[in-house]
Amino acid sequence: MTSQAPAPPRTTYITLPQPDQADELVMVSLGLLDVGYRFGGTNPEAGLDCSGMVSYVVEQVSGQRLPRSAAEIAARTRPVDRAALRPGDLVFFNTQNRPYSHMGIYLGDDRFIHAPSSRGKVRLERLGSPYFRDRFDGGRSLQPVG
Repeated sequence: MTSQAPAPPRTTYITLPQPDQADELVMVSLGLLDVGYRFGGTNPEAGLDCSGMVSYVVEQVSGQRLPRSAAEIAARTRPVDRAALRPGDLVFFNTQNRPYSHMGIYLGDDRFIHAPSSRGKVRLERLGSPYFRDRFDGGRSLQPVG
């Protein structure tokens, strides 16, 4: 009689209910351009931080609540290679000497939107800019596999 090791637990990733909602993430996030930064901020009226911006957009589009921190969101979303990023995917950065300390929403064409504390407003950036290229921690997707 041979015994088999138990299967590893399956990771349950947060996904969007509808594949076309990834495009909606992009559109809703673009509507937040120039919203002011606020540490811990979770709504545009009071200001947003990076994870608050992403959480707000996902909840507006899908009704789903994400965990509060960028690192917790990274842990609950499916990894995707940088070369395979699609609009609506999430991008993560090490900006505070710890992994997944900052995040944004990928827009396509090497661009993403985020709520940075510097210069204080939601804005667009390039993944390939030296600052973000050197701090890129990975991409994650809310899009269903397939």
